[in-house]
Formats: sequence, structure tokens, C-alpha cells
Amino acid sequence: MAYDYETEWIPKTRLGHLVKEGQVTSIEEALSSGLPIKEPQLVDALLPELKEEVLDINMVQRMTDSGRRVKFRAVVVVGNEDGYIGLGQGKDVQVGPAIRKAIDSAKINISGVRRGCGSWECGCDTEHTVPFEVVGKMGSVKVILKPAPRGLGLAAGKTAKTVMQMAGIKDVWTRTEGQTRTTLNFAKATYEALKRTAVVRTVGAK
Repeated sequence: MAYDYETEWIPKTRLGHLVKEGQVTSIEEALSSGLPIKEPQLVDALLPELKEEVLDINMVQRMTDSGRRVKFRAVVVVGNEDGYIGLGQGKDVQVGPAIRKAIDSAKINISGVRRGCGSWECGCDTEHTVPFEVVGKMGSVKVILKPAPRGLGLAAGKTAKTVMQMAGIKDVWTRTEGQTRTTLNFAKATYEALKRTAVVRTVGAK
């Protein structure tokens, strides 16, 4: 279901009420609260500078008792290019509503991305790459992101590059396995790898 952005937002969840009442004032607080994000308007309120990018639009068909049904599937990534990213997909009989649903889904899936300077070739102490090697998997696709020195850029395929740009990653080495031509799985694997940067690593942990 796509949300109506023309009318005033009336929260329906506990976290939504906390944001509307001003008790939760940042996306960091919302994510660390332990409460699920189920309203895209909540993310709009906390991250008004969020950008959107359509990664893929595909026509999908399904056979039913009444015949063949055709829908459009949109894959969208949202991000503020400064440590927050979300990925979602939406389906509808029309392209516009499918994109709108995908945007809402991406906002609900918003996640923090930890950045740093984990490359032994650099050591500039700025947040320009991933802090350590991370791996993401989805379907047959496996994406490995490695810290890169400042100025290298994003050594990645188009889909992965777009996802990382939305997260604010400027330099990275990548290695991929599987059918990366499948945009949805490629984007999801990259997204999952980025989410893993937020997992705190402890020395000596297995």
C-alpha cells in the first residue's frame, strides 16, 4: 500500500507517536529504540534530506484462474549520502504507483551504515570507505566490500555503485560472485553488506 503524502500524517504506531510528539528527534534514536519502523512518514520527519533513485523497473507476469496478470516491479534505493540507506521494492499494475510503493518500502527498511578509513594504504582517518571487509549475500549473488584508499573511487558495478553512493561511501574495492545481472539480488547483496558495517567488531572474536 502506498501512503498518501498529501494529507497530514497521523501516526499509527508507538514509534510514530514518539516522533510526532518530539520525544524521538533523530533517526539514530529511532533505530536504537528497538521499536520497528512501519511508517515512511516517520523517516521523512527525521531524514528530510533523503534522496531516491530507481534501480530497476521490470514487468512481471502471474497466471491466475482468471488469466494472465501483468504487474510492474520497481526497485528503489533511498539514502542521505551520509550514513543512512534503505532498499525496497513495490509492485502495481502501473509504473508510478509501483515506484511509490518501492520508495515507501525502502524508507521502512532504512539502516545505518558505519564508515571509516579501514585501508592500510590510506590512514587519513576520514569517513570515506567501509571500516573493514564485509560480505552480503542474496540469492546467487555474493558481494564483498573491502576498504580502499582515498581517491580510488567506487570500483564496482553500476547497481552496487549507486547503492553505495546513496550511503555516502566514496571509495571501495568490490568482488562479486553469481548472477550480478539480476539487479534486485545485486542491490540487496550490496545493501546487506553495508548493513554489516554497523556490527561492532571486537578483537579476537570469532
